[in-house]
Amino acid sequence: MKPKPISRRTMLKGVGAMMSLPFLEAMCPRPAFGAIDPATGSAFGPPVRLGVLFMPNGVNPNAWTPKGTGRDFELSEILSPLANVKKDILVFTDLWNAASNTGDGHYVKTAGFLTGTTITRTTGSDLRSGNISIDQLVAQRVGNLTPLPSLELGIEPVATGVDTNVGFTRLYASHISWSSPINPVAKEINPRLAFDRIFRSNTRARRENAASDKSVLDLVAADAKSLQNKVGIADRAKLDEYFESVRAVERRIDFDAKRRGEEVQTDPLARTEIDKLDHRITDYYNDPARASERRVDHTEQVRLMLDIMVLGFWTDSTRVSTFMFGNAVSGKNFSFLDGVSGGFHQISHHENKEDKLEEYKRINRWHLQQYAYLCERLKSIQEGAGNLLDNSMILLGSGLRDGNRHSPHNLPIVLAGRAGGTLETGRHLVFEKDTPLCNLYLGMLRRAGAPVERFADSTGELPGLSDPEFKGTKTLAG
Repeated sequence: MKPKPISRRTMLKGVGAMMSLPFLEAMCPRPAFGAIDPATGSAFGPPVRLGVLFMPNGVNPNAWTPKGTGRDFELSEILSPLANVKKDILVFTDLWNAASNTGDGHYVKTAGFLTGTTITRTTGSDLRSGNISIDQLVAQRVGNLTPLPSLELGIEPVATGVDTNVGFTRLYASHISWSSPINPVAKEINPRLAFDRIFRSNTRARRENAASDKSVLDLVAADAKSLQNKVGIADRAKLDEYFESVRAVERRIDFDAKRRGEEVQTDPLARTEIDKLDHRITDYYNDPARASERRVDHTEQVRLMLDIMVLGFWTDSTRVSTFMFGNAVSGKNFSFLDGVSGGFHQISHHENKEDKLEEYKRINRWHLQQYAYLCERLKSIQEGAGNLLDNSMILLGSGLRDGNRHSPHNLPIVLAGRAGGTLETGRHLVFEKDTPLCNLYLGMLRRAGAPVERFADSTGELPGLSDPEFKGTKTLAG
């Protein structure tokens, strides 16, 4: 007997848990592929996901740009970690964000990275970005189709106080997502709570009651067993792979929490003390006077967050997610990397000194290693006729190019994934100087299901995104 079709919105439920499922063959009978699902109003088949990874403090400009254009390009030193996904990426040269070309060093470039507008200078909480960000525009258009409209992630807490050097509140440092011109979207920095947003129906209970710490797989075991009896052999294998991935992330979250001394507490006062300790630890690691003592490798925390993004996309729990490697002016210490000693922001002000430029390059390459990790994870997951990366757009970038100059010209921008086959990847595209970054955003918005005629200072969709022969509008030598 052929297995019966199941809805794409099928959920596994248990006490305190609710798990979305990955895309299964049983959700999309082959004759119906590409047709409209009356239950959701969207096309059968995998949707397009939008992910954004933000790097603070720019890059070493001497080691970023690839050699060659079009398909005949060589990855630069910083981009070298992308060798395994070179055919899946687009590297852009000479895009810029004109609205962020002001006297401020970092805050305008960060808060306006996805809005294409100039933020309003303030020392208070009356924040104003001037626009909605592209991720939230997509979330408003397609977020009703998923349990979570969007998922915002990071690893540093919200910055507070006022940066008296430039007259901006540090609140701007912590946000790239804006649901409206005056409302930044808070990001989750705790891997456990980020995981809970996807898989637990009552995250408050998790925060307040240690008894709810059972694995989500144990909580939905009965539903999972029933589902496996309804699907075919191929789908059972996909479910097994999915469940093992969820279990692996749970184990790593528990290990990471224990490593950092974090325990779930029933006493609210105890949680308050833990939060205070977390801030004290953050302050400690941002203290330049203690550079020699800081050797904490935060790679695992980053990769946990990226794996949670993967699970969110894989299960169609959300189609929109952002991740901040750090806040603007991030002093995150990178002494855990060989050849690096000190904080990121300090090193980015290299003053063209060779030793600082080398450290800067090593930090940048670490960021690209994490980006490559995410892309390779997405690529390893089969979905429909392709893989999860094929059905995604994963943007990596910074709001400034060189941390020493704070320039928004020629921004470091990479886009991975084929957006459901509508992007021709594996190329380095070089454009005329100061081509609007928002022209790229215009093309991404259309492919993500949120088409607009104009976004911020866009002058038209960036050409050549779907043309395999297009190399850009100028050559590197020109």
